[in-house]
Amino acid sequence: MRRLIKVGLTGGIATGKSMTLDHWQRVGTAGIDAGELAHQALTPNTPTWNEVVRTFGRKVLNKDETVNRPKLGKIVFADEQKREALNRIIHPAVEKMWTEGVEKLEREGMAKIAVVAIPLLYEVAAETQFDCVVVVGCSALTQLTRLTQKGMSKAQARVRIRAQWPLQMKMDRADFVIWNDGQLAVLHQQAETIWANIKETYHAPCKN
Repeated sequence: MRRLIKVGLTGGIATGKSMTLDHWQRVGTAGIDAGELAHQALTPNTPTWNEVVRTFGRKVLNKDETVNRPKLGKIVFADEQKREALNRIIHPAVEKMWTEGVEKLEREGMAKIAVVAIPLLYEVAAETQFDCVVVVGCSALTQLTRLTQKGMSKAQARVRIRAQWPLQMKMDRADFVIWNDGQLAVLHQQAETIWANIKETYHAPCKN
């Protein structure tokens, strides 16, 4: 049975991780987005949701019992201890979900490569669970511009950026780097080049 090649995809906030994952999924890879799994983990009345409500109170809920993510974000990004408390609740649940997803892909044998996009991959020391890691980066100014275009103030954006490891530190540890500071076509070109390298490097021993 051909071994599933596992690729970790990460980077800073607003660098283009989702666009990279979307592009790779369009060319046929299996993709798992930990950000989407985090949304699922906060479905009302799940164990993770219950723990969030116990920790932060019902003030973080909408009328329909869903978590008001902007309100929760304001709370945790204003207080490092509260952010760490939320991470301790969310990250184990999300890691369990993506790990089970990868195991399912491996059992089914339908995919050759699985890409898991994890914003805090290095921060939670998950890099050892992958054959290689791809980091998507861009300039700090581009990050700031993208975040303010989404409605954040510059102060809020800077707090979100500082809450993650410095991009340079992530890029220094990566096996492959995509620099997404320009047009989408340039991102796609880099993604395709790296994709070809991954297939050549990690699939070569598995052809028999």
